[in-house]
Amino acid sequence: MARFKLLVEYHGTPFVGWQRQDNGASVQGCLEEAIFKLSGERVTVTAAGRTDAGVHATGQVVHFDLDKDFTAERVQGGLNFHLKPHPIAIRAAEAVSDDFHARFSALGRSYLYRIINRRAPLAIDADRAWWVAVRLDADAMHEAAQVLLGRHDFTSFRAAACQAQSPDKSLDVLDVTRIDEEIRIVAQARSFLHHQVRNMVGTLKLVGEGKWNAERVRQALAARDRSAAGPTAPPEGLYFTGVKYPSPFQGNRL
Repeated sequence: MARFKLLVEYHGTPFVGWQRQDNGASVQGCLEEAIFKLSGERVTVTAAGRTDAGVHATGQVVHFDLDKDFTAERVQGGLNFHLKPHPIAIRAAEAVSDDFHARFSALGRSYLYRIINRRAPLAIDADRAWWVAVRLDADAMHEAAQVLLGRHDFTSFRAAACQAQSPDKSLDVLDVTRIDEEIRIVAQARSFLHHQVRNMVGTLKLVGEGKWNAERVRQALAARDRSAAGPTAPPEGLYFTGVKYPSPFQGNRL
């Protein structure tokens, strides 16, 4: 038996999310079906992090096991063939030791949230970013974002359906930058609560509009109450961009 690690990219709009569900196509389900077509084996694919419906990924990492003898190159090429026409691509594949686990071996995860900040509606990026027509102050958003760094009880930024055992998380990076019409929000942590990034972005948008300031964000965090923070940003602006692993598992390409 061999364990394979994949670096996966997908456009999340047509999917009900990463996790296999009965109410529509999922990224996990499409990958498992492609693996069956390639190998004849029914497997379970495990991801570094689940993404919601409409959320994209450029650096999702997954693993699965095969009984048959396959090279990593054949796995990558065969899966990309069988995944057509789904908007999923295997960017890299490698064989790893059986003690690697896409989720539990991870030391950190990275997300990007894209806001297109202009008066004109979106055409090309309509399902790839959040369109905000009112001018946002990205510098004020970045200043307020720093309030959230460190270890905190993030209940105010946690979805009601979150299944994490504890709301305590350590947020390592939350940077807000503007490049012309685009505002990019980068978040990095060992792990995140359900909707945590989207809830933080929705709150920072209020700061960008001048409705909130950094102190109001601090108060929302301290309240430990979801109703005290801002709204949940839409899924189409969120991208799962990468996973950090210990050096034995980091690999040259993944």
